[in-house]
Amino acid sequence: MTEWDPTETPLARNRALSSPLRLRILRFCLYQARTNKEIADALGMNPASTLHHVRTLVRTGFLLPQDPRHGKRGAREIPYLASGRSWGTTVDNVAPVVIETFLQEIQGLPPAQIHVRRLGLKLNAAHSEQMLTRFRALADEYAAMPADDDGVPTSVLFVHHPDQANGKMPAGSAGPASASRSDVDGE
Repeated sequence: MTEWDPTETPLARNRALSSPLRLRILRFCLYQARTNKEIADALGMNPASTLHHVRTLVRTGFLLPQDPRHGKRGAREIPYLASGRSWGTTVDNVAPVVIETFLQEIQGLPPAQIHVRRLGLKLNAAHSEQMLTRFRALADEYAAMPADDDGVPTSVLFVHHPDQANGKMPAGSAGPASASRSDVDGE
């Protein structure tokens, strides 16, 4: 079994969180330990294909192996639980990966179960930073709360971006900023 290697480089952790599939695995294992077979079944994949991704997440400390258990046919199974280490982990240029993960996760959901609010604003740098700081604080507050025993697993995605006019940045816009920090998985 692959064990967490605390000497894994930031690059290895960055790569581990740069895959929509791995982010979906972390989300699936966030509140309940799941075996590789359960992960594969939920994602509609072959267990041999998901095992590589599970091992990568274990090696980088994002998934933690739990005590082995016996499956329906008596086979030894190892369930995995998300460690929470991905919350606040810096990942370069992660926005497209997170958005692709989000799109995969909502695929097939009834529209009535997707609550969307879209708002156009015109803010100066100070107000923009104030809004982002408040959203980060709110996300951190909820991420730190223990899971509700009677709760239903849900996901929230907040995206802030400059508007584009006909595919071009508006005049006076600094263009897209490269994020130095990205809260990847919200565990």
